[in-house]
Amino acid sequence: MDGIVTEVAVGVKRGSDELLSGSVLSSPNSNMSSMVVTANGNDSKKFKGEDKMDGAPSRVLHIRKLPGEVTETEVIALGLPFGKVTNILMLKGKNQAFLELATEEAAVTMVNYYSAVTPHLRNQPIYIQYSNHKELKTDNTLNQRAQAVLQAVTAVQTANTPLSGTTVSESAVTPAQSPVLRIIIDNMYYPVTLDVLHQIFSKFGAVLKIITFTKNNQFQALLQYGDPVNAQQAKLALDGQNIYNACCTLRIDFSKLVNLNVKYNNDKSRDYTRPDLPSGDGQPALDPAIAAAFAKETSLLVDRVKMKKKEGQMLFWLPVAAVPGALSPLAIPNAAAAAAAAAAGRVGMPGVSAGGNTVLLVSNLNEEMVTPQSLFTLFGVYGDVQRVKILYNKKDSALIQMADGNQSQLAMNHLNGQKMYGKIIRVTLSKHQTVQLPREGLDDQGLTKDFGNSPLHRFKKPGSKNFQNIFPPSATLHLSNIPPSVAEEDLRTLFANTGGTVKAFKFFQRDHKMALLQMATVEEAIQALIDLHNYNLGENHHLRVSFSKSTI
Repeated sequence: MDGIVTEVAVGVKRGSDELLSGSVLSSPNSNMSSMVVTANGNDSKKFKGEDKMDGAPSRVLHIRKLPGEVTETEVIALGLPFGKVTNILMLKGKNQAFLELATEEAAVTMVNYYSAVTPHLRNQPIYIQYSNHKELKTDNTLNQRAQAVLQAVTAVQTANTPLSGTTVSESAVTPAQSPVLRIIIDNMYYPVTLDVLHQIFSKFGAVLKIITFTKNNQFQALLQYGDPVNAQQAKLALDGQNIYNACCTLRIDFSKLVNLNVKYNNDKSRDYTRPDLPSGDGQPALDPAIAAAFAKETSLLVDRVKMKKKEGQMLFWLPVAAVPGALSPLAIPNAAAAAAAAAAGRVGMPGVSAGGNTVLLVSNLNEEMVTPQSLFTLFGVYGDVQRVKILYNKKDSALIQMADGNQSQLAMNHLNGQKMYGKIIRVTLSKHQTVQLPREGLDDQGLTKDFGNSPLHRFKKPGSKNFQNIFPPSATLHLSNIPPSVAEEDLRTLFANTGGTVKAFKFFQRDHKMALLQMATVEEAIQALIDLHNYNLGENHHLRVSFSKSTI
């Protein structure tokens, strides 16, 4: 996976401060040392610190491998979710920086977090470790820009405007006007769910409400914090960051709205202060016990926001160590992250990236029943299938070429171990890089088929709503594009004719073009999807079938 760094230096090594130009002067009778370091090859910056035992925590952190063009604001933003940042020293000539936090506890939390999640700035992995120094003392006359940015951030943290006379660069923080952020996802090649947004933005404060929607073929969201200062901080830290490697870029601005009106709690919108809201059409209601527990937790959360705001303090939620490499750079906390990533269809697999192996080997197929078309339909739920080849000398196995490595990984994660035509199929990555078509004029009995130009690809269009509706195989199917003349009984009969039992059916109340249909087993639902996706219902309506996470 792009961005995965195998040699994470966070909290592992000490003493790399000595990589800096300058000298360390120590006296046998003193435990203090002085180091003179040079930034940009000109300015000498002197700071004093206390020598530390190797491996011991410090509130001063040493950051290495910074991109050359990175700003003070971006470096400060790395530490803000963990506590107050009290000093910074940029060594741009060395692509390094020192960051001092208010407490050692905050520094330990930051190091622990980034030891599990490789931090990135401008799509480049960076390294964070404890410094050998306990305190960072800089000559402010030679460090004016960094101090100006730091003062601006401090002013926002205390919900005050910057001190008069302070010069703040354009990239520094300005006072927030609204607690509501407008979020646009660029290059959305993989789904971003409401839960993913909540996990990411909760690192900066209490998220009260989220509304997601598609406008101008772009996935967008409105997100409301309990305090405008939290919104300001999230924008500073997250604007321009990628949720997944090399795609799903966050573009964040302040909304003119100051309050969001959420009517439903479902996959598209949520009011975290009102767990009692209805779920809306086609969405399962929240379990009462979960709603009660959620309400209690939310109440405590909102009270905490109000208390901190009253005290004039900045509230940050401390992130929990995440599954390394599952999402990068904006990895999100453990179990919640795994659930959100799974819902988004993007559970990571180390070493596989968008440019990785696109070809899958599928074995233990029912050779009497399987066809290239049936494999195209099933695997097409998780990506755009380009080619399918059933092996001539081993017809219970097939090669399937997806559009990219992430799609092949997604299909493998969801379909390995599922039953197709009565047999449990095995899906692995193939050693082949492409599926070869038969030579011209050679009859391979229809075992190989090229689907490169198929009109049935679900994910050709970046930002398509299909990206938001990728779920594991389930007994419940989502049906769409149903013509007005087709009744419930017609659809029940149609699906029963695939050989399974229809257990339940429900039209969406406000849109009878869509419905949920539940088969008796997941295997029956898989069979029905293979048989009936793109089925002609008349009136120029072809049925669309996908798996649903809802139940009826």
